[in-house]
Amino acid sequence: MYTVPKLEDYSPEALDRAVAELFSALDAESRDLHSESDWKAFHDRWLARKNGVLTQINDTWLKAAPGPAKREVGRRVNELKARTEAAIEAAQDKIHASASSTKLAADRLDITLPGIQRPIGVKHPVLRVMDEIVAVFKAMGYSVGEGPEVETDYYNFESLNFPPNHPARDTQDTLFIADQESKPARDRLLLRTHTSPVQIRTMEQQPPPVRIVIPGKVHRNDPLDATHSPVFHQVEGLAVDTNITFCDLKGTLDHAMKALFGSSVKTRFYPSFFPFTEPSADMQVSCIFCGGKGCRKCKFSGWIELLGCGMVDPNVFDFVKQNGYDSSKISGFAFGMGVERIAILKYEVEEIQLFYEGDVRFLEQFA
Repeated sequence: MYTVPKLEDYSPEALDRAVAELFSALDAESRDLHSESDWKAFHDRWLARKNGVLTQINDTWLKAAPGPAKREVGRRVNELKARTEAAIEAAQDKIHASASSTKLAADRLDITLPGIQRPIGVKHPVLRVMDEIVAVFKAMGYSVGEGPEVETDYYNFESLNFPPNHPARDTQDTLFIADQESKPARDRLLLRTHTSPVQIRTMEQQPPPVRIVIPGKVHRNDPLDATHSPVFHQVEGLAVDTNITFCDLKGTLDHAMKALFGSSVKTRFYPSFFPFTEPSADMQVSCIFCGGKGCRKCKFSGWIELLGCGMVDPNVFDFVKQNGYDSSKISGFAFGMGVERIAILKYEVEEIQLFYEGDVRFLEQFA
């Protein structure tokens, strides 16, 4: 770092050598500046009023010079001041230009680079299982049907052969929209208790043959416990054509269960009752945990009840008879399963409410 020397010789040659040394030091220091803080220190070192280099030169050279040499020393001091101020200004411009160039390079958009994909998480385990179930039936040629969650009593109950006094139509089991008393019973609004209304809506719009699978959210007036929730998801299916039999139903569901749980799983059917199917059946699968030997998961029976199904009741076809659904010429089967029920089995979850608590620690296990 440059230090101002004391002059013993004030001859023009000696002054020229001293000035050349100072210019060399000034240029060297200005080249080493890389930031605004470097420039600030450089500026203060050379131009500070108390101890700057120019102030030291004024005190050490000009004031100490003998009378005859003051003119020559003063001329060179003025040259030094002009040269120093110019060097400091040039250094500042250089730093600003470098910073602008760096910012421009940072702001420049290269459209050839791949975009930044923000993580958006993964599918909820219930939705993942629902998609798996739908994919199995789509592979068998089924299309996907959808419908509103707020339904009328007609589509949710009446057209599905529910008698007027059926327990499901009571407010203790079904969530009705408020202030519907003035409407006719069939027009009263409710939150659908199953996705079966989409079956009727589909048959109203499409003549046979029909093969649809219907995933969706349903609502029931159930208290929340380990196995029940007032909001859950179902996947139902409907197949209507000529000469469809119960054997077709069994074969379809057996294939679907093997696709979901593995080729070694077995199925069995036993009689049940649903208003919209006749005959009706509940389907069980051999325990996927013990292979049918009996364990705590299957209550040591070797079987797990999974869904309800049956042949479509001819009374249901009567509601859409005008669209080609003549029960003397066509037949069909329907089935419905709870998605959370299957998700609990697939992921060995203890309680259904874990799916809805929003605990990230639980959901991260399925990422």
